[in-house]
Amino acid sequence: MGNPGDHPAARWRGAAVAGPVALAAFQVVGTFGAAHGQTDRRALDALAIVLAVAGPVALLWLRRAPVPVLWSVAAVTLVYLLRGYAYGPVVLSLAVALLAAVVRGHRAAAWLAAGFVYLGHFAMRPLLGNEGWSWGQALGVGAWGLVVLSAGEVARVRRERALAGRQARAETQRRKANEERLRIARELHDVVAHHMSLINVQAGVALHLVDRRPEQAHTALAAIKDASKEALVEMRALVGVLRDESEAAPRTPAPGLGSLDGLVERSGHAGLTVRKLVDGDVRPLPAAVELAAFRIVQEAITNVVRHSGARHADVHLNYGAETLTVQVTDDGRGDALGGSLDGGSGIRGMRERASALGGTLTVDASPSGGVRLGATLPLGGEQ
Repeated sequence: MGNPGDHPAARWRGAAVAGPVALAAFQVVGTFGAAHGQTDRRALDALAIVLAVAGPVALLWLRRAPVPVLWSVAAVTLVYLLRGYAYGPVVLSLAVALLAAVVRGHRAAAWLAAGFVYLGHFAMRPLLGNEGWSWGQALGVGAWGLVVLSAGEVARVRRERALAGRQARAETQRRKANEERLRIARELHDVVAHHMSLINVQAGVALHLVDRRPEQAHTALAAIKDASKEALVEMRALVGVLRDESEAAPRTPAPGLGSLDGLVERSGHAGLTVRKLVDGDVRPLPAAVELAAFRIVQEAITNVVRHSGARHADVHLNYGAETLTVQVTDDGRGDALGGSLDGGSGIRGMRERASALGGTLTVDASPSGGVRLGATLPLGGEQ
């Protein structure tokens, strides 16, 4: 078990007490030293010592009540000065209180307290029978006060800038965390929806054929095994990201357009014939674009398998100079699929993927009576 005194809060409380105690000792000793060189001033007595100690003692409550402490120290300092005691380090407590007040945003109180001590000192001296004052003294004391207040203003500005910087960094981290959660949620939805849909269809086929045509049921069960294995691999990678950000990156690359052939083959096991058509200059694209295109095609095929009753679907990729165009059409029930897409989270996720890259996504009726889904993805989008 650690030492309780090692706790940061305990160390701060110790410093908050030790500082005023050290300042009190310094002010008392320094005041006696200053009095030796100022024989024209009032001799030190018990009240002078009490006043020299009272300022630092008040600083013990500076963090809790900076403004009341400021005015208390100002009053103590003014009484000391009006009594005619020797000038010396007794004003350090006032400097500390002024600095703390300005830094914590109590600027008006700090300037008023400084003006109260300054004007009270020079206005009340003649009335109390003390010696008069000179312009040199007034300018010197005023300059000292302005230096203290200016130092407080500089420290306040730096503190506010540092706080604004920390808040901006915290907000950036929260935004990045939200974006990462949204990305992972989309990935999980696409992975689970696609593979579970294929598994569901193949399970239905296997149940239907297990007694009549066992050899065909074996093919359906093999497709279920492959789909579930791939789903587990992708989900394990995503869960690894959630578990610990310090873990190594997934060893399997993110899906891209090169994985479309496997997607087409798996869709064939589910009873959907998918044809892939490619136009333009086929080339590697930014990873973010390839992943978005793959997930959009995957989600579109998933919805075709689950909702449309289609037997055929076309996946058309057009590699343009500045954009990649993805189009998926089917010959199923266009009204059923369109309603499902508009009302579910799948189309929303596809639109979010396209929008994140500065692209667009549309859904309308296809010439074959089914649904036509089109996405345009700029090649200069986020990477």
